[in-house]
Amino acid sequence: MHLTTWDERVLAGEEGHGRQKAMELLVALGDIYGAKRLIPIASAQISGASFKTIGDAGTKFLEDFSEHAKVTVRASLNPLGMDKKRWKTMGVSEEFHSKQNRIVRAYEVLGVEPMYTCTPYLAGNRPRRGQHIAWAESSATVFANSYLGAMTNREGGPSALAAAIIGKTAEYGLHLAENRVPRVRIDIQEIPLGLEPLAGFMVGKIAGKRIPYLPGLRLNPDQHKAFGAAMAATGAVSMYEFSVPGVRKRVDTSSIEELVILPTTDLLMQSEELRGDDDWDLVAIGCPHCSMNEIKRMAKYLKGRRPAKNSDVWFCTSRSVFKSCPNEVAVLQKFGKVLCDTCMVVAPIEKMYKRTASDSGKAMVYLPTLGKQRASFRTTRDLLEVISR
Repeated sequence: MHLTTWDERVLAGEEGHGRQKAMELLVALGDIYGAKRLIPIASAQISGASFKTIGDAGTKFLEDFSEHAKVTVRASLNPLGMDKKRWKTMGVSEEFHSKQNRIVRAYEVLGVEPMYTCTPYLAGNRPRRGQHIAWAESSATVFANSYLGAMTNREGGPSALAAAIIGKTAEYGLHLAENRVPRVRIDIQEIPLGLEPLAGFMVGKIAGKRIPYLPGLRLNPDQHKAFGAAMAATGAVSMYEFSVPGVRKRVDTSSIEELVILPTTDLLMQSEELRGDDDWDLVAIGCPHCSMNEIKRMAKYLKGRRPAKNSDVWFCTSRSVFKSCPNEVAVLQKFGKVLCDTCMVVAPIEKMYKRTASDSGKAMVYLPTLGKQRASFRTTRDLLEVISR
C-alpha cells in the first residue's frame, strides 16, 4: 500500500506512540483488503461505547490509548450502556455506572464528541453525498451509504477510532465505486404501514453479502432509518440502492445477477413469526434512536390518553433530539422513560427484564442474543395503543 511521507513518519513513530499504533492498525487492514492507499475522511463514528459490549479489557485499551493520542477529525460515539443523567431510574447498578464512566472519560480525553447516539446524522454529524467517512454503527453506515450517499465501510470500533486519530482510512470496499454496484434486485410489493423494519429484516436475509437494488422504494427518512437498520442486522452488507421515478437517480443495474420478488404476504408471515408474547416486562421504542419527527408523531397520538401501566416503557433518543422538542418529550414521559445516551440493545437489559416488545427489526436480532430477551415485534402504533388507553 502506498504511503505518503507523512504516513511513513507516523508509522515510524515520529509523530507519537498513539498515532503510530493507529497507523499500524489502518495499514494492517489496508494490506488485508488490498487497499492501494489511505484516503482522508470527513468524520468518524465509533462503536464500543457501552461497558456491556467492551468489558474491562476494552476499557483498559481505551484508557491506555487515551494517554497517547487524540482524534484529528470530527468523531462521535455510539450509545452507552446507560442514560448519563437518569441511570438510576433505569435500574443500572452503581458498579456498572462506575465502569461506564471510565469509558466516557477515556473518550473525552481522546477528543471524541459526547454524542452517544446511533443516529449521528440527526445530531449534527451528517456527511454530504460523496464524502468518505469511517463509521462503525451498522444502522448508521447503511443510512449514510444508501440514503445520504456518503461512502463508508462498516468499521469496527478500534478501526473507526484509528481512522479518527489519523484522519484517514484505507481505500477499499465501499470507498470504491466499483464495489457499490447492486448484484441482486428485490421487488418488494406493498409494505403495510409499520412493517418497514420487517421489510429490511427480510431484504437483509435475501441479499446476504450482495448490495440489493430496490426499485420503487418509497419511504420517508425515518422509514429508511428503520429499514436499513434491520437489513444491516440480518445481512452482511452496509448499503442498498433504490430508485423512485422522478425523485431518485437512475441506478446501474448491469451487474444484477438475480431477481427476487418479496410479496406482501411474506412480510405479514414474518410479522406473525416475530409476534412472540402478548405480555411484556418492557416496551422499547427507538432502535435506531427516535428522530424529532417520530417523537412528535408519538406525542400527538398519546396526548389526551392515559397510561395503561401494564409494563415499563422506554423511548430511546439522542440528547440533541430530546432537547429540541421538550413539550413532546413531556407528553411521552407520562407513559414511560425518555432515555438519552443509550438504547435497549447495549444497556444491561438482561439484569432488569426478560420479555421485551419493540417496533425495531434490528432489535429482533439483538434482543434475544445480546439482551437475552424473549422479544416480540409490534408496529409503533400497536405499541402506543398497548401503553395507553
